Amino acid sequence: MPTIAKFNHRVFPAIGFMAIILAAQGCFAQPTYRSGDEIQPGYEGWRENSDGTFSFIFGYMNENWEEQPDILVGENNFFSPGEADRGQPTHFLPRRNRFTFEVVVPSNWGDRELVWNVSHNGEANRAYATLATDYMIDNMVIASETGSLGAGTSSPESRANVPPAITLVGDSSNSTQVRNVRVGAALIVVARVDDDGLPKPRQATEENVAIDLKTRMLTPPRRTTVGKSNGLFLSWNKYRGQGNVVFNPPQVKSWEDTRTSANSPWGPLWTPPPIPADNLYEVTATFDTPGTYVLWARADDGGLFHDQYITVNVNP
Repeated sequence: MPTIAKFNHRVFPAIGFMAIILAAQGCFAQPTYRSGDEIQPGYEGWRENSDGTFSFIFGYMNENWEEQPDILVGENNFFSPGEADRGQPTHFLPRRNRFTFEVVVPSNWGDRELVWNVSHNGEANRAYATLATDYMIDNMVIASETGSLGAGTSSPESRANVPPAITLVGDSSNSTQVRNVRVGAALIVVARVDDDGLPKPRQATEENVAIDLKTRMLTPPRRTTVGKSNGLFLSWNKYRGQGNVVFNPPQVKSWEDTRTSANSPWGPLWTPPPIPADNLYEVTATFDTPGTYVLWARADDGGLFHDQYITVNVNP
């Protein structure tokens, strides 16, 4: 569960505001890597489904700030026991990625373990999933882990919040979850995102940015999220596929980029983008290499999220 330091609220003058940003950036100077470091799979927890089955939920920590490796399902990216491919990502975004995917197990799973094995840059790591009661999660737990600073898991707003919902729209060929496109051609994807407007967006003011940065300076860097901003956004990313994918317009980062200038809800100066007319988000994706890709969309309101996937067959 998050550990969040509390501070007295006050507005910093412009000079003091810039000074605390610079001090925070200096404080964040840790032994970090642009590339060459390991990837740590993580077990986030489990929840029971309406049919009696259970969902194990996984995420990961890519210790690198820039390296985004593609690790195919196989000896370096597999589940055990049983099927090696459980729908895990083969493309790993930078840094911390929470609640990235779910694996459904039967109702009679019992006390067995399911292990996600990931090896990269010479380091082999594992995440162990069980039905231990300490790992049971619900929307309140998810909101506390991915939610914004100050929302509070006990607030009426947090209790009332429901996840956004993504619906692919278009004609019969463009509203399906399987698409076909040629290398270099733009694939247009339109999705409608419906949300209840909760939690209400938190604007990036000098006051809350200063509080956020002070909190980060006094919080160990490997601890859970601190200071995520509220605000609905939709972000498309590559989930599987061997080539590069370019999205236009550039997408809000779904991974936890805490740098001051980051286009990310974890960046202290970030403000949510305007919600488009009719809640319709349009994006184009361009591929540079033939093959089969999976694109992953995440709609996030600042506390809860909903995911959607599209398989794309890219032809020469």
